[in-house]
Amino acid sequence: MHANPSLDEALAALRRGEAIGLPTETVYGLAADAHDPEAIRRIYALKGRPSDHPLIVHVADAVTASRWAGDWPDAAEALAEAFWPGPLTLILPRAASVPDEVTGGQDTVGLRVPSHPMALALLRAFEGGLAAPSANRFGRISPTTAQHVREEFGDAVPIVLDGGECEVGLESTIVDLSGDTPRILRPGKLSRPEIEEVIGPVAEGSDGDSPRASGTLASHYAPRAGVELLARAPLVARYHELTKRGQKVAALLRGQPFKGVEGEVLPSDLAGFGHALYAALRRLDARGFDVLLAELPPHSAPWAAINDRLRRASAPRDADGT
Repeated sequence: MHANPSLDEALAALRRGEAIGLPTETVYGLAADAHDPEAIRRIYALKGRPSDHPLIVHVADAVTASRWAGDWPDAAEALAEAFWPGPLTLILPRAASVPDEVTGGQDTVGLRVPSHPMALALLRAFEGGLAAPSANRFGRISPTTAQHVREEFGDAVPIVLDGGECEVGLESTIVDLSGDTPRILRPGKLSRPEIEEVIGPVAEGSDGDSPRASGTLASHYAPRAGVELLARAPLVARYHELTKRGQKVAALLRGQPFKGVEGEVLPSDLAGFGHALYAALRRLDARGFDVLLAELPPHSAPWAAINDRLRRASAPRDADGT
């Protein structure tokens, strides 16, 4: 494993068909050449991800993104102008040259221009697209530091670029523009009102005609411990009930601690909570708790992504990106 790999070392690894750890403003990605089917298969193998789950292609700018798409509608141009570089993925009809391995065999492709300066520098130097799902085992908690990636993969991913803590800490908003009606398939930092201000009304959630997209399984972003979502008062009661039964329990609280309740307290503001969420879940998971009790956040449009991630983390396990 390279302690502090350079951009040149990362570029050389990508050109050899290897996968690297890549910082973005959302979460760290496991990146490989999106035009190299063998490199893409290596990503799927490392993550343990089903091969029919599409990957998001990261590019340096909207002009490059348009070359990966079979169609570039006005809505794509408007959203790219408003939010790229940034935490937005657009689903569009794929160009004929896009490998099936990237799209999971679908006729659409997910495209994004990240805003992290290290990711942009690498993409500009690479002069191509990088498929980069979140750098974690499939269905698990996304990484928000280089150390998280190293802990997840060890020597299997020897080159991890260290870009510090991810600014956003949650995966990108995914907007499907491949159908008649724009549709948000995964909420992220960019909220529905922000999207609608640019392109008008959008639908939410997948329908029967929606393409498969990253990070939309019922169970996803999940720690090893079981997760329960509760308002603060029921959470405290549940905490004492479970601890009396001998279970090892931790709480994920918002804004204020509660005396006698062990766990983590996250910032009460939206940006602070989102930035800290995955790192807190990872710390608690590493301590071997049986159950994590998470305080329900506000049910409002700006908090949609937080609610989405916590709901998926708490879903039954019989059921991911950047």
